[in-house]
Amino acid sequence: MISRTPPRSTPFGVHILFAAVLFTLIQSSKQDCIWYGVCNTNAFQHSQNCPYNGTAKEMPSDGLDLMKHRCGYLLENSNNKFCCDKTQVELLNKNVELAGHILDRCPSCIENLVRHICQFTCSPHQSEFMRVVATDKNKDVEYITSVDLHVSTEYVNKTYKSCSQVSVPQTGQLAFDLMCGAYPASRCNPTKWFNFMGDATSPYVPFQITYIQHEPNSKSDEFKPLNVTTVPCNQAVNSKLPACSCTDCDLSCPQGPPEPPPPEPFKIGGLDAYFVIMAAVFIVGVLVFLMGSFLFTQGSSLDENFQIDGNDVSDEMAYGESDTYFDKLGAQTEYFLESFFTKWGTFFASNPGMTLVAGTALVAVLGYGISCIEITTDPVKLWASPNSKSRLEREFFDTKFSPFYRLEQIIIKAVNLPQIVHNTSNGPYTFGPVFDRDFLSEVLNLQESIRNINANGTMLKDICFAPLSDDGSEIEVSQCVVQSIWGYFGDDPTRLDDHDEENGFNVTYLDGLYACISNPYLCLAPYGGPVDPAIAFGGFLPPGDQLTGSTKYELANALILTFLVKNHHNKTDIQPALKWEKKFIEFMANYTKNNKSEYMDIAFTSERSIEDELNRESQSDVLTILVSYLIMFLYIAISLGHVKEFKRVFIDSKITLGIGGVIIVLASVVSSVGIFGYVGLPATLIIVEVIPFLVLAVGVDNIFILVQTHQRDQRKPNETLEQQIGRILGRVGPSMLLTSLSESFCFFLGGLSDMPAVRAFALYAGVALIIDFLLQITCFVSLFTLDTKRKEENRMDICCFVKGKKPDSVTNSEGLLYKFFSSVYVPFLMKKVIRVSVMVIFFAWLCFSIAIAPKIDIGLDQELAMPQDSFVLHYFQSLNENLNIGPPVYFVLKGDLVYTNSTDQNLVCAGQYCNDDSLLTQIYLASRHSNQTYIARPASSWIDDYFDWASASCCKYRKDTGDFCPHQDTSCPKCNITQNSLQRPDNKAFEKYLPFFLKDNPDDQCAKAGHAAYGGAVRYSNSHDRLQIESSYFMAYHTILKSSADYFLALESARKISANITQMLQGRLMSNGVPMQSALTVEVFPYSVFYVFYEQYLTMWSDTLQSMGISVLSIFVVTFVLMGFDVHSALVVVITITMIVVNLGGLMYYWNISLNAVSLVNLVMAVGISVEFCSHLVHSFAISKSVSQIDRAADSLSKMGSSIFSGITLTKFAGILVLAFAKSQIFQVFYFRMYLGIVVIGAAHGLIFLPVLLSYIGAPVSNARLRYHSQATVEHETALAGIL
Repeated sequence: MISRTPPRSTPFGVHILFAAVLFTLIQSSKQDCIWYGVCNTNAFQHSQNCPYNGTAKEMPSDGLDLMKHRCGYLLENSNNKFCCDKTQVELLNKNVELAGHILDRCPSCIENLVRHICQFTCSPHQSEFMRVVATDKNKDVEYITSVDLHVSTEYVNKTYKSCSQVSVPQTGQLAFDLMCGAYPASRCNPTKWFNFMGDATSPYVPFQITYIQHEPNSKSDEFKPLNVTTVPCNQAVNSKLPACSCTDCDLSCPQGPPEPPPPEPFKIGGLDAYFVIMAAVFIVGVLVFLMGSFLFTQGSSLDENFQIDGNDVSDEMAYGESDTYFDKLGAQTEYFLESFFTKWGTFFASNPGMTLVAGTALVAVLGYGISCIEITTDPVKLWASPNSKSRLEREFFDTKFSPFYRLEQIIIKAVNLPQIVHNTSNGPYTFGPVFDRDFLSEVLNLQESIRNINANGTMLKDICFAPLSDDGSEIEVSQCVVQSIWGYFGDDPTRLDDHDEENGFNVTYLDGLYACISNPYLCLAPYGGPVDPAIAFGGFLPPGDQLTGSTKYELANALILTFLVKNHHNKTDIQPALKWEKKFIEFMANYTKNNKSEYMDIAFTSERSIEDELNRESQSDVLTILVSYLIMFLYIAISLGHVKEFKRVFIDSKITLGIGGVIIVLASVVSSVGIFGYVGLPATLIIVEVIPFLVLAVGVDNIFILVQTHQRDQRKPNETLEQQIGRILGRVGPSMLLTSLSESFCFFLGGLSDMPAVRAFALYAGVALIIDFLLQITCFVSLFTLDTKRKEENRMDICCFVKGKKPDSVTNSEGLLYKFFSSVYVPFLMKKVIRVSVMVIFFAWLCFSIAIAPKIDIGLDQELAMPQDSFVLHYFQSLNENLNIGPPVYFVLKGDLVYTNSTDQNLVCAGQYCNDDSLLTQIYLASRHSNQTYIARPASSWIDDYFDWASASCCKYRKDTGDFCPHQDTSCPKCNITQNSLQRPDNKAFEKYLPFFLKDNPDDQCAKAGHAAYGGAVRYSNSHDRLQIESSYFMAYHTILKSSADYFLALESARKISANITQMLQGRLMSNGVPMQSALTVEVFPYSVFYVFYEQYLTMWSDTLQSMGISVLSIFVVTFVLMGFDVHSALVVVITITMIVVNLGGLMYYWNISLNAVSLVNLVMAVGISVEFCSHLVHSFAISKSVSQIDRAADSLSKMGSSIFSGITLTKFAGILVLAFAKSQIFQVFYFRMYLGIVVIGAAHGLIFLPVLLSYIGAPVSNARLRYHSQATVEHETALAGIL
């Protein structure tokens, strides 16, 4: 045990000496540094530092100059001693430059990040926050392989926040999609980002850097965590650099108005407003009508026992009142028309041979024009007006740039395969069944087979899109863009055998796939670009969901192979592609039939497939249409006959006449098509399929009325057959003229439509109806005369050379249908209670239809356009199920914009110094509200990337010529790009080096090179040694679009965005002193490949109402004039036709018939056919000589009802039923359903509602017209009835 002794006093000098020695010892053992200098280069050519535990060393002056570039803040206070040498500073600048290519857009981000890199690389106090964990030796030279870096969580979080919104203009994605390892930006966080930056397994990290984070208030006796000062992204780093732009920093974005809430449905009292309003209208209307019917009317004809009295107006009544001007004019008009048609009919009945020969010759001459006709099947030319905005914009885009790629796509869905659960060190991962090893092998075999398809010498490599290939050079098939899962594996099947072990878990190809899916830029495909998992995979999104950062692509149950083929504006240049696509379709059809695995469901298409299938569809339904026509022909031929006795069936039948009438209908269609063949107006398949139906519906009714009028007529004494037929035509001719002219004018005005298919249909139909009318009152009158002579001579029908026995005297009798109408139906309908009930029921029907018509869907489901057995239909169904990405949208900028001017550049760009409301900033802001704008991603920006590329020293030129040289070529010197105060190329440099940028291929050294992304995005010309940019585009993406409404609302939104940008550009330019004429040439418009098809739906309701309004107005005018200026009759016709169309709209809603160009054609046709249901009856009512309105309505219905029923309703009904069996879904929906609705609704209104309406508001008796009839010679009652 040692005893303690009290201390003795020590001299002061000894204390001083001891302290000096102790200080010297401490100084000599101080470890300020952990490394100094470079000692090794690893396999990735990365330099690794030498361990060093001494004090900081003085940096030479040239090293200090290098430090000023990125680490200037370390030189404050004239510090010149650091733990790094000049070589390390050079390496620091070089490595930071790689990150700077992406992050330099946001000065505060790159500054915050680089500050800690400068600190741990060169700080004179490294040992305070770093320590060496592991070293290794190379030839006895020790080097560092791992360090720990202690940092504060405050610094890590603030730096991450300042960089989190930095964008990559080329891809429209965020920087963290590329810089967070296996994690996309949405799943990245501060810890993951810094861990990735220190991960030695990354090809960019020279040694392991383990970041150890410390909370701000935590204390450590051993280390002092690095906590570098950071600058928020919305603040400037210094006076020379601006704050980050809006596209790179949300805090820099201008604060707009709050997002408006979604529009609420129009409701009243919690109920649908349309129903409430129409219910109120119905109740008020019915009450007023009932009061008027029962309280304020009297009349003997209104009792329950109504019978047709047949009483005519007496002479005293006819002369009792003076005539108005319009009464006289109407009587004169009717007299003129009747006299004209009587003479006309007599002439052509007297000269049948000459008439038929001349008619046949005329039809032959006109029909020859069919040889000149051009059938249009191109959907763009069918449904998009040549002058429509979308068509003109498409033409501009295709001309200035190149048309959108041709897509050849295959969707391969897994069938009866289970999901795959893969255990990893991070927990179990669930993969979709398509990631099965054998399934993937089959997909690769299919992909390679497609690549090797040979179409008479044309291979995929000859036509494919290869963005990284040099212009004019031969393309290898590996350079072709193929969006396929196998791009992640480099199309190498051996990658499926990848195997390793990590913490006791098997590492397989699934781990590699997961990493590639999380960050596609880590696994570039052979063509040199990434494979977007949203394009390569399908079926991973629940219905209705949009892509987000947390989307689990690995749950996909379908793989999608997409081959991009170059498209050309010149159609002759796409012939090789068309040949290859045809071979591709043949190959896929054979593959799916004979070689497809039982675990696969395969859907496929090519760019040409839709048009091919539309052509095939039309041909496949030819038989259905012919059968439909044949049934109608047979019905017409049989029902025209007036057979009274069985023994005279072959004499009284009118099969020959019926066939002649049908031939006349077809001849009118042939003549119409021939006329427009001469004119040069292209025809469409709708014309071939629909117009015969229409003309048959209209023409047959006229035939029935003419023939049945003769069958009920008694020949006058001393009257020849020709005179009788002339007189009959004089009676029915005005009515035939009324309907034919009404319908023709209706269609001619419909020809004002901008939609080519509607316009062509309307013009062809209008001419066909006019020709049909003319042939009926000429050739058919002659045929009818000959047939009547045959019958009177007792010759058999068809075999007219066979003569029958002399007939017994046969008295005229009324047909069964006529008897039913006159004796049963008309008395029942004219009862007061029935008439009131009819008015109430039809008014209720009208109100209900008005209430639901606005809910009709707009658009055309593209699946309906395909035959049920079409492979394209299967593709559409599969695409709808598996589509998980929206189509690209191009914002095209054109006009006199001076791109070399910084002020004009700021109107467009989105980086530093750019305006807050610039073109690209507005698109970026729109992408932040994708649920309203349908813009999913910010637009790519060639101008921002050009600035970054120019600043990154990526530009090189050839010494001998000064021409462009790829930056990878080490023999070429770097360009000397002079920059302006905004760190952008100055005027001359901008013009000179922009073509270099557009030719340079990107890689990790120059990620912003523009050939791949922008090679076709900028169109410029060189004149007088000046470069002039004529137009350029900025590409973004729409959100996922599935329904027609999604598509046309996306178009509408893109146009609103473009209009705002255009207004901003023009306003700023004029305020900057640019002449108005020049400023107004600057315009931005959106373009996407589908716009041209969906633009029509933006104005579909207004177009429909306009077409319907014009059609109905034309019918009103024609009816008013030809009915003797009778406004009552014209109004009744218009009211009835309007009700038919409105009720047809209600049927469309309940039968799921959407409003589009096809249904619009049918609605126009419905107006035309409705005239047949109305005008004959109204004309008969106007010329009736009965006393009261009820009697006149009953008289007209008795005479015309049977003809309308048998002539239109039954004829069309028989033919329409056949259409239900058509293979084409578009026939089933838009033709069978709508035609059936037209006939049923038209017949209901013409035979039920119209007579009742006439009994209430029909035109009053015309005294002048009655006087004309009373003064006429012997008048025989004309009974218009059919024989069934």
